[in-house]
Amino acid sequence: MNNPFENTALEETRRYFLGRGAGVSLGAMAFSLLENLRRATAEPKQNLGLPDLPHNPPRTKNVIFLTQSGGPSQIELFDHKPNLMKWAGKELPDSIRGGQRLTTMTANQKQLIMPSRTKFQRYGESGATLGEWLPYHGEIADELCFIKSMVTDEINHAPAMTKFLTGHQLPGRPSIGAWSSYGLGSENQNLPDYLVLISKMKRPSDQPLYDHYWGSGFLPSQYQGVKLRNAKEPVLYLRDPNGMPRSVRRGMLNGISELNQMRLKQTGDPEIETRIRQYEMAWRMQSSIPELNDLSDEPESTFELYGPDSRRPGSYAANCVQARRLIERGVRFVQLFHPDWDHHSRLSSWCIARCRDTDQASAALVKDLKQRGLLDETLVIWGGEFGRGVAGQGKWDSPEGGRDHHPRCFTTWLAGGGVKAGLTYGATDEFSYNVAENPVHVRDLHATVLHLLGIDHERFTYRHQGLDFKLTGVEPSRIIKEILT
Repeated sequence: MNNPFENTALEETRRYFLGRGAGVSLGAMAFSLLENLRRATAEPKQNLGLPDLPHNPPRTKNVIFLTQSGGPSQIELFDHKPNLMKWAGKELPDSIRGGQRLTTMTANQKQLIMPSRTKFQRYGESGATLGEWLPYHGEIADELCFIKSMVTDEINHAPAMTKFLTGHQLPGRPSIGAWSSYGLGSENQNLPDYLVLISKMKRPSDQPLYDHYWGSGFLPSQYQGVKLRNAKEPVLYLRDPNGMPRSVRRGMLNGISELNQMRLKQTGDPEIETRIRQYEMAWRMQSSIPELNDLSDEPESTFELYGPDSRRPGSYAANCVQARRLIERGVRFVQLFHPDWDHHSRLSSWCIARCRDTDQASAALVKDLKQRGLLDETLVIWGGEFGRGVAGQGKWDSPEGGRDHHPRCFTTWLAGGGVKAGLTYGATDEFSYNVAENPVHVRDLHATVLHLLGIDHERFTYRHQGLDFKLTGVEPSRIIKEILT
């Protein structure tokens, strides 16, 4: 699982030493090594991942990660705390806060408790509690596994989202989608292993989504997520220029491939192999992407299920339809990003709008996968980088009031792919401020997702700069066995 060509300069030095007459046996060994390399890289191969994976029988084949960027409020959506009404307008007890860090946006104001702005109801045989702003989630409550005791270490968006997706708060590490693509690959040859779709908002979004959220970090760049734009051309420069026949394009690619193969034999640089693969992938995507985006073969019932916004290209609902279509085509890891869950003010109107964007489509995706027989082999994850605090930001009793960032507890749900349905795992204190039962750190979620894909997170490493890196890092992490079937 380590990169055999990490240090090209070192390899060049070794070849120079061997070529200067270090001995017949060493020269023969060098020739054999280079000949094996030549044979191994003579033609682009199907990307089937690492030869020693999976480590254990996989419970799921594919992942759809519904990433809600900005920090959805667990207090309004999932974590019912009816006793907060008696604390309304009172200051959060020091015994509960425990000196925990606040952002600069609320550090200088009193931490006055703002009860939930929603009513809650129990749904299904599981009795899951959901806020009234998520009515369609109620229809799939018995399919979901709620983790109400998620914990992270970061209190601001960019480092928290970076950690949520890459296991580390600083950019430069591979995302979980890139790790899965590197380890397992894909039998699909017409689309990348890892695809990213970003919602086209009805209003301009002021929340940035950085490329490193789906980047490959120090892994070869072929494993990074490929972003499908919500535009006429989902992938830029994929279409042939006007007047260029396909035969001319094919001949040009063949010539470029021969040159790249020559250089690859000389250096063993994995990025050159990536370049060869990606040229060929782009050639195949010229046919597969237009076919993917043509929804004319979808019945009317699909758009009724996902809601009217599913007809708007680039919407969250339309991207959920695309996610299902990608899974049907064998794509390993699909990630959707929906921004603007940042409720610093006007909590009710702001959060309701995001729920309207996502509620019906998220539920429809789970229903759709189940009725097509795909849910058992597809893991669906819904969640953001952290939650929201119980204290109001601004005036707690004003319609303009909001909630600040809160990393100490938040809710994520999973469905399908080897996860118990109709389960609520973990619990928070009466203020939804600290985890009271079964804490689940972000790295525990990563370990569990990898396990469901058949990967032992402790053994899944990549050597970079002399160290063996892994998604779950060096701190203790565990598989959440209690939520697995």
